[in-house]
Amino acid sequence: MEQNATIFVAGHRGLVGSAIVRQLQQAGYTHLLTRSRSELDLLDQGAVEQFFAQERPEYLFLAAAKVGGIHANNTYPADFIYENLLVESLLIHAAWRYRVKGLLFLGSSCIYPQQAPQPMAEEALLSGPLEPTNEPYAVAKIAGIKLCESYNRQHGTRFRAVMPTNLYGEGDNFHPENSHVIPALMRRFHEAKERGDEEVTVWGSGQAMREFLHVEDMAAACLHVMQLPDAAYQQETEVQRSHLNIGTGEDVTIRELAETLREVIGFTGELRFDTSRPDGTPRKRLDVSRIHRLGWHHRIDLRSGLQRTYRWYCENQQQLRS
Repeated sequence: MEQNATIFVAGHRGLVGSAIVRQLQQAGYTHLLTRSRSELDLLDQGAVEQFFAQERPEYLFLAAAKVGGIHANNTYPADFIYENLLVESLLIHAAWRYRVKGLLFLGSSCIYPQQAPQPMAEEALLSGPLEPTNEPYAVAKIAGIKLCESYNRQHGTRFRAVMPTNLYGEGDNFHPENSHVIPALMRRFHEAKERGDEEVTVWGSGQAMREFLHVEDMAAACLHVMQLPDAAYQQETEVQRSHLNIGTGEDVTIRELAETLREVIGFTGELRFDTSRPDGTPRKRLDVSRIHRLGWHHRIDLRSGLQRTYRWYCENQQQLRS
């Protein structure tokens, strides 16, 4: 991307979008386009068309999405599939119509089958049934990949897709019911410490295994992939399986995660695992050999990332509780 390129970051207030904006600014990009939901409704086709016609972005990071944990996915499945399908369809189509030079679509590792071989390689896509708890969201993300591939095939566009593992970091959603596992547990441990509770309950058996990537590493990977020469990108992808996994290639059990969080936060009570709650997919670890061969590796280890995130959480208590 040229230093003076006009770059639209869709979803700039979200966890990933805000990190991408920070990375772009640090790299010297100055012509960034951002719009809040009140300024641009990404579910409104007319508004999206008008925005592209007026602003003519040259590059697009498509980080806008409706996201949430197991509880949110189970409670609002229609919202998750409808909103994500519509946003990605409108933006990808507009990017083609207004000749965007490069687009990066952000998906999720939940696109892979529930029983996919571990670690999950890009080839596992569409090879088996999805995890039922987040199937609507996963289907929408798979559709986003196929939209990018289809426009590339039919129109010769330069649309790419990356599939991150579970993300966390500064700016995460700490809602007590609709957040992902790290912010949910972090808030639970912190509030338990403040109250002097003797124990904290963790959903599930604690045996499920998950891989976690700090959002700043994810943002750096997004810039790296967007800037890859076509020859390099195409060497590691296929026309109809063109996405790249982004992760650490390392995973931990939920019990190990909870124990690390307890230490980072300084909670001295006991852990209780509620086995009546779902574990979700037994294991989710990505095969990141392709992105490694393309020159990107993560830099922030899990404990350091949790410490950074907890400092941010403590510094933003008033805002998060309002």
